[in-house]
Amino acid sequence: MRIKTLVLLVAMAPAAAFAAGGEAHLEPAHNDVSNRASLQRGAANFVNYCLGCHSAKYVRYNRIAQDLGLTEQQLLDNLMFTGERPFDTLRTGMNPDDAKNWFGVTPPDLSLIARSRGTDYVYTFLRSYYADPAKASGVNNIVLPGTAMPHVLWELQGTQEAVWEGEVDAQGNAQRHFKGFELVSPGKLEPEAFDAFVRDTVNFLDYIAEPVQVQRQGLGFKVIAFLVFFTLLAWLLKKEFWKDVK
Repeated sequence: MRIKTLVLLVAMAPAAAFAAGGEAHLEPAHNDVSNRASLQRGAANFVNYCLGCHSAKYVRYNRIAQDLGLTEQQLLDNLMFTGERPFDTLRTGMNPDDAKNWFGVTPPDLSLIARSRGTDYVYTFLRSYYADPAKASGVNNIVLPGTAMPHVLWELQGTQEAVWEGEVDAQGNAQRHFKGFELVSPGKLEPEAFDAFVRDTVNFLDYIAEPVQVQRQGLGFKVIAFLVFFTLLAWLLKKEFWKDVK
């Protein structure tokens, strides 16, 4: 009985942790890792806006170039700015101790963030910053309240405020619930263009979390097709063997 209870608690732990994370409803990312153009844009977004603080130490530049259809010169011109070699992994130049002093925590490696959190979570998180003067960074996030990560995309998205709706419970305590966002200061991108920018970035994060997933999915279709064909063939063979048995 104790073992069953322990297994149940372990299974429920991720859901409980997620429920405590924030009030935001996760928006679907609708990313497509087979879209090379999106992955190329996402790679540029990651290098320009994420790599300053976050590494992706489980993927190499030359692997990205190979999968995204980039030449070595295109790789050097568009994705490598600090003297890395094509066979190096994506590592941030920020000192971990400095990062911890500045942000309170060391920015995590993002190689597997899309698999550990899910693409919808990352997509919604990057779009859910809002102005909060009470925070040292001046912003907060509905998906992850109290996040130490500043809003690095604020110039593109602009500044938005969270809209709350409140009510008073039976004990007279004020309750408030998140209703939505209100854009108070436009950014360089229109909202639709910003959403596309984030989607490309999430698409790239999904790709680096499992670079072989397109090949794996393609192989899966072939295996299923083979099994269907083999099942039909086995059924016809069985029918032939047993046709004279009464």
